Amino acid sequence: VQLQASGGGLVQAGGSLRLSCAVSGRTYSNSAVGWFRQAPGKEREFLATITKGTGSTDYADSVKGRFTISKDSAQFGVHLQMNSLKSEDTAVYFCAAGRRTSSGSSWGRLPRQYDSWGQGTLVTVSS
Repeated sequence: VQLQASGGGLVQAGGSLRLSCAVSGRTYSNSAVGWFRQAPGKEREFLATITKGTGSTDYADSVKGRFTISKDSAQFGVHLQMNSLKSEDTAVYFCAAGRRTSSGSSWGRLPRQYDSWGQGTLVTVSS
């Protein structure tokens, strides 16, 4: 599976951006795509994940209510709509794909649960 993240850029605080993740290769109903971010000097942080077959989603508390993950119905493209952006949202954003091995609601919050990663797209929020 290959992933290509796009949509990053410079935005003012309070603004919005929509990131996209193009997924190619063979995927399955239990495939999932997650979004993570990494700011300089910080660990990679989970943001949201969505499962291909069920469409179930999960969000980190830090972005719940501001970010929305969605998927295309025709192909497994995944988007992350980010609203009310803050300066602390500045980071490189990554999408990653894995196969869900548990039905538990907290699956997908760890980077090690994903096998394939995109190259990252930079989001800069100016205050």
